[in-house]
Amino acid sequence: MTIDAVIFDLDGVLLDSEQVWDDARRDLAVERGGRWHDAATTDMLGMSAPEWSRYMAERIGVPLSPAEIDREVVARVIAHYRERLPVLPGARAAVERIGARWRLGLATSSNREVVDAVLQALGVAERFAATVSSEEVARGKPAPDVYLEAARRLAVDPARCAAVEDSSNGLRSAAAAGMTVVAIPNPHFPPAPDALEHAAVVLSDAGALTPGVIEEAAR
Repeated sequence: MTIDAVIFDLDGVLLDSEQVWDDARRDLAVERGGRWHDAATTDMLGMSAPEWSRYMAERIGVPLSPAEIDREVVARVIAHYRERLPVLPGARAAVERIGARWRLGLATSSNREVVDAVLQALGVAERFAATVSSEEVARGKPAPDVYLEAARRLAVDPARCAAVEDSSNGLRSAAAAGMTVVAIPNPHFPPAPDALEHAAVVLSDAGALTPGVIEEAAR
């Protein structure tokens, strides 16, 4: 199988940020009298902004509209990033290394304003020919929508794309889109064994991601 493009996830692959989102949602819920529960974190992994903000309103009981919840959480996440951008070791170099070989896309659950701010701060915005937030498609991960849309914007057959993912729902999403899946498991929120089975190769960190690894995964 020839690879024509590589599509990265953002949170957990380029940024050590799942905990930032989790803290922002949890803090808002506690402040507003919501009913946070242990399953909330994993339930919302991979959800699009409309999905997780609705979850917080309906399941967590935050007494705000989903749109208000979305705005508040995103503002907290961006404020955190302005103080310290939690870039994962080797992530920027991996983007440069893979981008020198293939066209790149991004398929993420982060909001559009977060995506644009992060890629600019990382200094890699120009490397990505297409970026998609799951708020721009019908369904978030584990549905394949965000990966299929990224491939569409790249004008590449999804079957000729490799996806770099860390979470259970992300791995399932990329596999459902028919892509070659490379896993870099998130140590804070490790993927379920059945989700990890979708990966053609499993890496310890972004520093291990090379063109040779992707080519081998596609064989």
